[in-house]
Order: sequence, then C-alpha cells, then structure tokens
Amino acid sequence: MVFSKQQEDLQRDLGVERDKSLKLMSKFATVISGVRRCGKSTLARQYLRDTSTVYYMRFEDINLTGFELSDFGKSEEILHEMLGEGGTYFFDEIQNIKGWEKYIRQLVDRGEKVIITGSNAAMLSSELGTRLTGRHLSGELFPFSYKEFLKLRREKHSLLLFDEYLGEGGFPEFLKANDPEILRNLFQDIFYRDIMQRNELRSETAIKSLLQYAISNIGRETSYNKLKNLIGVGSANSVSQFMQHFEMAYVLFEVRKFDYSVRKQMVNAKKIYCVDNGIINQNAFTFSENRGRMLENLVFLQLRKEGKEIFYHKEKHECDFVIRQGTKVREAIQVCYELNSDNRLREVEGLIEAMKAYGLKEGLLLTYDEEDTLRINNNTIRVIPVWKWLE
Repeated sequence: MVFSKQQEDLQRDLGVERDKSLKLMSKFATVISGVRRCGKSTLARQYLRDTSTVYYMRFEDINLTGFELSDFGKSEEILHEMLGEGGTYFFDEIQNIKGWEKYIRQLVDRGEKVIITGSNAAMLSSELGTRLTGRHLSGELFPFSYKEFLKLRREKHSLLLFDEYLGEGGFPEFLKANDPEILRNLFQDIFYRDIMQRNELRSETAIKSLLQYAISNIGRETSYNKLKNLIGVGSANSVSQFMQHFEMAYVLFEVRKFDYSVRKQMVNAKKIYCVDNGIINQNAFTFSENRGRMLENLVFLQLRKEGKEIFYHKEKHECDFVIRQGTKVREAIQVCYELNSDNRLREVEGLIEAMKAYGLKEGLLLTYDEEDTLRINNNTIRVIPVWKWLE
C-alpha cells in the first residue's frame, strides 16, 4: 500500500534543523515553495515531528502516477481509515496534480490544518490566487545557508569551510554525498520537469542554451534583445517569457536597474543570479574561477532569502545592490572579492554614487575577508567579510 510506505518516509532522518519557521493554522493552507531538492519536505517533516497523525501524500512517488483531482476523496478515506480522525494534511510536490487547489480549498473551508509544498513559484501566484486568496500562508525555502552548512559539517567558521560553501553551494544531498552528478541530474530535472513539461514548451535547444548562457553570466548586465539574438528566437517577448519560467522554477532570478519609473525598469538591462553556486559550477558552459561573481551571487541569495526588494544602481558608476523599502532606497551594497589598487577607486565610487543618489550616509562593501571602516567626506563605508555578514 503506497500510503503505508509513505507514512514510513515521514519518520526517516530529519537532517539538519533549518533556520526557517513555519506557522500552521486552521482555515489556512501553509505553503512552502522553493527549488527542487532544497529540503521543503524535510522542513515540513521537522515541523510535524511531534504531530501524532499526519495524512501524508508525496506526489513524486511513481506509485501515484496518474493520480487525478477526483482521487483525493478516496485517498482521504483510506488515510482516515489507516490513521484515524483529527490529523494534519501534508501534500508534497502537489503542483503535479492538475486542479489541486480546488481540493485544498475544500479542506481549508472545513477548518483542516494543511501543509503543501511545491517546486514552482506559480503556486504563490496563479493557482493560489485563483482558489485560495486570503486563505494561505506562504513561505519560500532555499538551499542551505552558510550557517546551515556549518551545522551539517558540525564545525565553526573557517576560511577553508567558507571556500567550500562558496564553490559547492547548499543543496543538502550534494553536500552529503559530494557527487557532482547529483547537481547535474538536478539541473536536468529542473529543466525538463519544472520548465519544459510544466509550461508545455517545445523549443528545447534554444531554451536550454538560454538557461546555460544565463547561468554562465551571473551578475552581468544583459537585455532581452541580446538574448533573443543569441538563441535565435523571434522576439524579445519570447525571451521574457522563458526567463519568467526560469524564475518560476526558482533556478534564476532577475534584478532590475533601479528607477522610479516602472516602465524604465522593464526596458533597462537586467542582471541575473542563480539559486545556488553549486548549480553554476556544475552546469555553466564555462565559468572561470571568478570568485567575485560567486561572492556576489551569495550576497544576492541572502538578500532574497530575507525578502528584500533588490535592484542594482548604474549611472556614471555602478553599485551591485540597492534595497528599497516602501518608496525609498534604504541600503546600498557593493560586493568585491578584494580591494586592491586596481579596483578600489571603482568599487568605492560606485557605492558613494548610489549613497548620494538615494540620500544614504552609510554604505556596505562586502569582501571575501577584509574588514575596515572608510570615511569619505560625510559618508561612512563599512567593509565586512561576506562570511561574517552571513552569520
């Protein structure tokens, strides 16, 4: 019986305790979304470890191939017969079932406690917005943070460990097995299942080239027109749609140039970042040992995990990240691997320009392992190692 076997799965190793809290309430569905294999189901199982009765269904189980919306009712009856009444519902990778949100709405209206996970950000938009408006509590999960990585290694910070994390990223299964094939296979799964199949796309070669080009050019400015010409598709709108699919699958993220005009934000060049440094290293066309770009990607990911509204600044000079809260920019952050005679003026000028543009008296310059405080006119720049900033 498939459900009996899945109940056993609930009890397997709960792994490293995640630095992510969940809230579970009756009449609301708790939604955990994030990239495939980042640990969503483990987080839910950690939260439910002391819950006596859990109605668990994992829809990536091959034994549930062909499961349809109409099968939920019978499955619920079976689980109640097996486990009794009054349990909590936990549905893993539920986006695989067409129309799932209709059944979840029924449970929510009945006052049941429900946790669902999925590997597509569309769960937070179209499906949830259609059936569960005001009836869901949403959260995103990413691969291990540096703090979680150190928990896994059972070590305190060292530059050797930070170097490992900087290059290998935070996917739990890869870090435990240290087999690069895990990340290469994961990339294929994301591409074929979460991008091509889910969105019913056909231009496999062009779309895969676009994805790999983007992963190979993390942190660099690019435009839809440039990408259109690169992969040979008909319009920039097609490229825009493909990029949205990548973001929905949590594999890539766009950062816009800051402008008070949304229209200008849309047409200006974008920067692209990736969900994990290990994915970059194992799947890019060529990604030379550009540790500065990897460091920048790490900073972006932390800002994204914190739910910040992220842009970049560029006028005469460039600042990697500016953070808007409400109607104002509140933070300016520059990232470089090290400050030296070749780049010091450029990095500082970009940060100062952004600070002046948005009326900030203090800026942040994140490096690999340098720490200092720079005072320039009436401005203060705090220089902090990324590893310390992540703690």
